Amino acid sequence: MMKSCLIVIDVQESFRHRPYSTERDMPVYLAAQNALIAGCVAQGIPVIRVLHVDGPTVASNPFALESDHVVPLQGLTDFTPAATFHKHRHSALVGTGLDVWLTSNGIQRLIISGIRTEQCCETTTRHASDLGWTVDFCTDATHTFDMTTPDGSPLSAADIKSRTATVLKDRFATLCTVAQALQRAKAA
Repeated sequence: MMKSCLIVIDVQESFRHRPYSTERDMPVYLAAQNALIAGCVAQGIPVIRVLHVDGPTVASNPFALESDHVVPLQGLTDFTPAATFHKHRHSALVGTGLDVWLTSNGIQRLIISGIRTEQCCETTTRHASDLGWTVDFCTDATHTFDMTTPDGSPLSAADIKSRTATVLKDRFATLCTVAQALQRAKAA
């Protein structure tokens, strides 16, 4: 039997205080994220909360603890995490102790979800895969924002999510919907 764990990465109020932030896709994302959390809790799958803390330690920096924005995103379902980790790098496995927690709890499969799809979620997925974990990347339970390419062209959040799914699929992770991730965890 393969023991699974849900990682909820950077689903925090900090993002709502960034100039690129938009609520456009937030309701759809939160519905998927909340369904994934509820399904994991119902199955007894541990849910880990990871929060990003970075930059100057001043109240004006939304990723500093001093800002009071390094808290769960409003609209995220309330849950009691099996553990909470603060990270200072893109991968949730760098310098947090998460890897030790996963290993000591016999976790073999990670379900990755959270904010931002192409940054912390993708980086954690690649890192976890390289370290030997089986990874289910739950694309619909990740969220990101529009960006601008180096040549100045717009790049939509939907295109970013598609690109991330393309590069992770069958190399670093199994791509899953919320329902598929829950079914795979149950079957394991």
